[in-house]
Amino acid sequence: MAGRTRTWLWRWRGNPLRRREDVLEAWLVLVVWVIMAVGGTVAGVVTAQGADGVFARQRAGRTPVRAVLLVGTPPATAHSFRSPAAVRWTAPDGSVHTDKTLVESGRPVGSAVEVWTDARGDLVTAPTSGTEASVESGLLGAASAFALSGVVIGAGSVVRRGLDRRRLAQWDVEWGVVGPRWGHRIG
Repeated sequence: MAGRTRTWLWRWRGNPLRRREDVLEAWLVLVVWVIMAVGGTVAGVVTAQGADGVFARQRAGRTPVRAVLLVGTPPATAHSFRSPAAVRWTAPDGSVHTDKTLVESGRPVGSAVEVWTDARGDLVTAPTSGTEASVESGLLGAASAFALSGVVIGAGSVVRRGLDRRRLAQWDVEWGVVGPRWGHRIG
């Protein structure tokens, strides 16, 4: 290692054996990395912010309502802690609604349960909490960044494979010229 110098940007330096495809490949690798770094970051941030906005709208548009069980639920088992049951509730506009939802197992008829409704008074799932929304938004952002990176790497690999085919074809032509000049053949 002593006396050996490291050459930065070695793919771009002058070399008598360098081919046009080698330069194209060097630029391709650089472009792929830049798109992954910048594009992945942008895709991740945009996706995370979009998901966070959706979760915030859900929290703002859903309200908890007290409902009454119309039927009792069976006792909890090792496989099920929640059971479907009919419930009745009064919407903010005063209208009475009845529907089925999952409630804790083992609840008697007439028990009060909390359900979530939308602006029309229809049953909806409980909104994600602020912490859960942040975690999910971050995971969705990371997933979109990785997805973009995968697409970019895949496209870069396809282009590199094409460059390799061109190089092999050129080497085949050159070998056809140089090979016969070698008089010594084994076999």
